Amino acid sequence: MSVIFDVQDHVARVTVDRPERMNAIDSATHQRLNEIWNEVEATPNIRCVVLTGTGDRAFCAGADLKDDSGKGGVEYWQGISDGFSGIALRRTLKTPVIARVNGLALGGGLEMVLGCDIVIAADTARFALPEAKVGRVPLDGGMVLLQRLIPRNIAVGMMMTGRMVSANEMAGYGLVNAVVPMADLNAEVEAWVVDILAAAPLSLRAIKALVRETPDMPVHEAFKRQTPELILALKSEDANEGVAAFREKRLPIWKGR
Repeated sequence: MSVIFDVQDHVARVTVDRPERMNAIDSATHQRLNEIWNEVEATPNIRCVVLTGTGDRAFCAGADLKDDSGKGGVEYWQGISDGFSGIALRRTLKTPVIARVNGLALGGGLEMVLGCDIVIAADTARFALPEAKVGRVPLDGGMVLLQRLIPRNIAVGMMMTGRMVSANEMAGYGLVNAVVPMADLNAEVEAWVVDILAAAPLSLRAIKALVRETPDMPVHEAFKRQTPELILALKSEDANEGVAAFREKRLPIWKGR
């Protein structure tokens, strides 16, 4: 199996399991990841996702160039909908996703990171979009997302040269939330998971939906944006539960409704 998918205690853990190929994505793995994202979307009980790769060498080395999907060039580009591995450009996934970057995030691997909400990286992690070096371009989200998430000239320089950027550099640019030694990576990720689970799930979905849908809107237009997730959160039982728990000096019991 090329992807390990495990759900426990409201947390889905998605692990690309192809260490012999630096966790590069072939067509079968791409299909399986799409199936997993569809399942996560259909399961409200999943309140957080951790995305990573097996081993300590690579998060994901991008597309497996030895895999022949039968499509290329314009045909491949025109068929893109949700971006690399079904997550880079996905608009329908409202569940918070944490990228646990345990090594190289190259090409599509970096595009997967760009589709996540929180990025925790080992200090040995490196990021790059090297597509131009093999006669390709970062079609699956890299060209349009990276320049929006880090300074434009840094993004363009990465895409035009394929140079690798360290985790600490990416943290300085604002893409990575935390950089820790590899030995501390799991503990750091779990600390973020605990914080996510402590928040009201409908509030998190509302935040993600609004943040994802409004980055290019004028501030006042974005302020008035009434997403279904926002309305649901405002009218939810959890909205009352949070206030009641605060007043009663106890932990809230979230029902997700």
